[in-house]
Amino acid sequence: MHLNQLFQRTVRLHGDRPALARGRGPSLTYRELNRRVGALAGWLRHDLGLQPGDRVTLAMKNCIQYAEAQLAIWHAGLCAVPVNAKLHPNELEYVLQNSGSAACLSSGDLYQGLLPVAERLPGLQLIDVEAADYAAALAREPIAPVAGDGGDIAWLFYTSGTTGRPKGVMLTHDNLLATSLNFYADVQPLNGDDVLVHVAPMSHGSGLYGVPYFIRGALQVVPESGGFDEAELFELLGHYRSASLFAAPTIVQRMIQHVDAHGSAFPGLRALIVGGAPFYVEDIKAAVACFGPRIAQIYGQGESPMSITALSAEQTAAAVASNDLAVLASVGASQTSVEVAVLGPDGQPAPVGTLGEVVARGPSVMKGYWNNPEATRQTLAGGWLHTGDVGVLDERGLLQLKDRSKDVIISGGTNIYPREVEEVLLQHAAVQEVSVIGVADREWGESIAAFVVCQDGVTVSEAELEALCLRSIARFKRPRWYFFVAELPKNSTGKVLKTELRKLATPTS
Repeated sequence: MHLNQLFQRTVRLHGDRPALARGRGPSLTYRELNRRVGALAGWLRHDLGLQPGDRVTLAMKNCIQYAEAQLAIWHAGLCAVPVNAKLHPNELEYVLQNSGSAACLSSGDLYQGLLPVAERLPGLQLIDVEAADYAAALAREPIAPVAGDGGDIAWLFYTSGTTGRPKGVMLTHDNLLATSLNFYADVQPLNGDDVLVHVAPMSHGSGLYGVPYFIRGALQVVPESGGFDEAELFELLGHYRSASLFAAPTIVQRMIQHVDAHGSAFPGLRALIVGGAPFYVEDIKAAVACFGPRIAQIYGQGESPMSITALSAEQTAAAVASNDLAVLASVGASQTSVEVAVLGPDGQPAPVGTLGEVVARGPSVMKGYWNNPEATRQTLAGGWLHTGDVGVLDERGLLQLKDRSKDVIISGGTNIYPREVEEVLLQHAAVQEVSVIGVADREWGESIAAFVVCQDGVTVSEAELEALCLRSIARFKRPRWYFFVAELPKNSTGKVLKTELRKLATPTS
C-alpha cells in the first residue's frame, strides 16, 4: 500500500489532531498539514516539472520543512533521497548524480555548499527551503494525490559497503509499511496521544519512525535546534507527554550525564528507542537505572531498516531486574514479519550457539540496490539479506552480534567506511600506505584510527592529514588517532591484517 493512502486515511479520521510542531510552538493539525503537503506536491509537479518516479534529494538538517517535503514527495508520486546533512558537498555530489535526482531541497550552509555542485549537474534543480519561492509554494492550490502502488520506491537511502562506494538502497512503500507494523508489534504500540521527538537525523532512523507515527495520527516534534541538545530535550520532555525518541547509545549516555549533573526530570518520557551502534550491557543497566523501564532496542540496517530484531522496553527492564545477561547481551529476537538465521560457511543454517553470518528475509527487506544488479544479487543471494554481521542465535531465538565481517566503523550511530577515509589520506604525496580501523570508544562506540606508512625519507604531520580530510570528507569521518608505522602487517597474499592493527591501537588520551 502506498504511504500517502495511509496519510490520507489519517487526515480523514483524525484531521483535528496535532500532527507536526517545532519545539513547544503551536502544532499543525493533520488537516492543516495535508493542505501544505498538497500545495508543495503541486509545486513539485507543476512548477518544477517533476514526473512520477523522479527522485528528490533531501539535504538539510532536521526541520519542519523536512517532514512536510517527505510527505509532499510521496503525495506527488515521487521518491525521496535522504542524505546525511553532515556530508561534504563532494560526497553529496555522487549521491545526486548516481540517483539522477531532478531536485534537491536544502538550506543554510549546506545549500551554499551545494551551489557549485548544482552548476556541475545541469539536470538538477537546487531549492532553498528557507527562500521566498518555497514559502510561496505553500499558498498555491493543493493537488490531489498521485495514484501510486506499494511497490513504488519511496526511500532511496544511500549506504556503503566495504568498498566505500555508496549504494542506493531501494525501499518501497510496502517495505516501510512492514517496518511500521513491526514497530507496533515488537517495539511499542502507538495511539493519538504519542509524540515522536526528532533529535536524531530525520535522514535516517528518526525520519523512518515518523511513518508509524503519522499512520496512527500521532504528533511529531522537531526541536528548535534541529538536533540533540540536552537542556532543550529535557524541556520538551517536561512539556509533552508520552514522548519517545530514536537515539544512538551516545545520545543515551549524554542524557544520563545530564540527569546526573542537573537532576533533570523527564515526566513526559515514554521510551528511548536505541539503535545504530552497539549498546553494551553496562550501559543498558545504567540507562534503565536512570530512566526506568523506558529503554527499547532495535537492530537493523539500511537494507532492512530498524526491522531485523528488537527488545521492547518491558523486556529490557525485566532482563535488568533478573540480571538476564543473555538477553542484555543480545539485540533481541526477530521482529514479527522477519525471519532471521545464522548461516555457516556452507551457506546452511548453523546449529544453535554457533557463529555465522546473520541473514534476514521478510517484507521489510529492500527491493535491491539502485542501478547495481551485481551488488543486489550478492546481498540478496538465496532470497536472504546477507547483513555482513557475524552473530549467534541461542535456544530462545535471541541474536547476539559478535563482530562485523564488513569493516564498517560505527561512531555515534553513524556508519563510516574505512576505504573512503583511506583513499583521502592516500592523496597526500607523503603517504605510501594507510589502513583505517575503528577503536573502542565508550562515548561514541568507536573512534577512527589511521595507520600511516610514509614514503621513504618523508614525513607528514597529523595537522596536514587533518586538513586534507576536512577538505575532502565530512568532519565526523576524520581519524581521531594517527599511528605512524614502518609497515603494515600483511598476510601471505598481501592483505592488511586489521586484527593485528587493533592490537597495536593504543590511544594515549
